[in-house]
Amino acid sequence: MRETYHIEIIGPEDAPVQRASIRSTGLDAARERALRLFRRARVPQRSGPAAEAVRIVDGAGTEVFRWSVWDEGTGPARGRG
Repeated sequence: MRETYHIEIIGPEDAPVQRASIRSTGLDAARERALRLFRRARVPQRSGPAAEAVRIVDGAGTEVFRWSVWDEGTGPARGRG
């Protein structure tokens, strides 16, 4: 069964700078998409506020994944709970 996930790219002071909603059969696919969007939001050519984190919120409004610039280089991305 497909679920709706909301991906938010977070800038300074926890302000969302980009949002996307996707329908996916699982959190793994949503996580891959979120990390791709996050990498794209951090390219040097991009204008606007710097992306500092990405989070995924499920259809019920619960944050199920978060990844930040401080997590980079510490191993594979892992979701919460």
